[in-house]
Amino acid sequence: MNTLALNIIGIDVEKASELGQGLNTLLANFQLYYQNLRGLHWNIQGKNFFELHAKFEELYTGANDRVDEIAERILTLGVQPLHTFSDYLETSEIEQGKNITTDVASVELVVNNLSTLLKIEREVIEQASDAGDEGTVALLSELISEQEKTIWMLAAWLK
Repeated sequence: MNTLALNIIGIDVEKASELGQGLNTLLANFQLYYQNLRGLHWNIQGKNFFELHAKFEELYTGANDRVDEIAERILTLGVQPLHTFSDYLETSEIEQGKNITTDVASVELVVNNLSTLLKIEREVIEQASDAGDEGTVALLSELISEQEKTIWMLAAWLK
């Protein structure tokens, strides 16, 4: 008889560990996305300054909240969240946006970062579903819906 070892929330320990790794990848990418938004907020220039300065603040405030939610979910699964910038840089697919000051380049960076996050979230939500982890599925479903709407709005702004 083969019995599965379950963690404290009733998820197979091995699947929870793999899911934690996927969420750590998402966490690292979210941290780079967050930092990019901070840089864009601080450095935006030009005729769309006021609009984008406020928008980037709104986005980085939301991203900061999401970083915390993702890290707490990783802990709930019984896995250690990444927590150093060297780990984030090593793990993240999102590149650092440096010295970006124009409106179009700024919005394009955000759209590209969100597209990367969506790709990772879709991979991790599949893992979570396979593991029977409704908590992670719910978290990622909400993120995906929110980010798809943001991409749509920013893409409309770029036209």
